[in-house]
Amino acid sequence: MGLLDGKVALITGAARGIGKAIALKYASEGADVAFTDLIIDENAQKTVDEIAAYGHKVKAYASNAANFEETHQVVEQIKADFGAIDILVNNAGITKDGLMLKMTEQQWDAVLAVNLKSAFNFIHACVPIMMRQKGGSIINMSSVVGVHGNAAQANYAASKAGLIALAKSIGQEMGRKGIRANAIAPGFIETAMTQALPEEVRKEWMEKIPLRRGGTPEDIADVATFLASDMSSYVSGQVIQVDGGMNM
Repeated sequence: MGLLDGKVALITGAARGIGKAIALKYASEGADVAFTDLIIDENAQKTVDEIAAYGHKVKAYASNAANFEETHQVVEQIKADFGAIDILVNNAGITKDGLMLKMTEQQWDAVLAVNLKSAFNFIHACVPIMMRQKGGSIINMSSVVGVHGNAAQANYAASKAGLIALAKSIGQEMGRKGIRANAIAPGFIETAMTQALPEEVRKEWMEKIPLRRGGTPEDIADVATFLASDMSSYVSGQVIQVDGGMNM
């Protein structure tokens, strides 16, 4: 018996990386999984196949998470296909780094649209469904830079800080309806993006981490499973840093 038996999870940006790890973990714990990505390519199809191997229902949807109308349409389709949405993980995100004096309006707008507005879009579309179900768990994928800031990432840090405040606000608004909202703030996680960093940069990061290693997508997926499950039924409005002690 899995922690998420009988539940339906919707995860944005789950074709690869942390989103994929969460989708696979949820399926291993008994959930049916719907996930979105900008396009459903070979990577996304591979993720579908890996989830299906657990014997649970899975479907991938092409969706621009930053588009309000498109988000509502895809959520309506997911509800029709799966019958419910019990868990929403707002994981879709991009980076367009640069120092403030050199950052363009396009860089700022693009990151805020994909990282923060998309979460608003999906919460706006999913909350009425969860209200009718008398419960649900919303998880926003933030970052330690959303808690502490980071030079040359003002747009990314602002978007991730917004995800924390959004989760806290939704937790306050929707708690009486049985809907919980929390945020996860990953630290240095070993993904394709961080593995491409120069070795000296990686070494500098590792020296800041008490556990002396980068985290894995599975480390994040474990925390996301806790927050999605009934084990966290009295946890709402919280931000959990998963960073190896980097920001104690």
